[in-house]
Amino acid sequence: MLLQRTEKPFEVVAPYEPSGDQPEAIRELTERLRAGEKDIVLLGATGTGKSATTAWLIEQVQRPTLVMAPNKTLAAQLASEFRELLPNNAVEYFVSYY
Repeated sequence: MLLQRTEKPFEVVAPYEPSGDQPEAIRELTERLRAGEKDIVLLGATGTGKSATTAWLIEQVQRPTLVMAPNKTLAAQLASEFRELLPNNAVEYFVSYY
């Protein structure tokens, strides 16, 4: 059996648009990635829209992305949020105990 990979663009599906600091953060982070920066950390207080900002960033750069979380509870929460924001794309998460 031959598996074929289908290319689907990363597309955020949300009932809202970026607001507050998000548009500037998305623009700056997009520029940094396109300039070749490899490692970027997005910091913000709880509830400030980091997950949505990251989803819009993924949509802008159109690249598969590794998002890391410090524990399995947050990893599951992030995966759930990304599945909602990127419903037409594969979202997986892996928990390592090492």
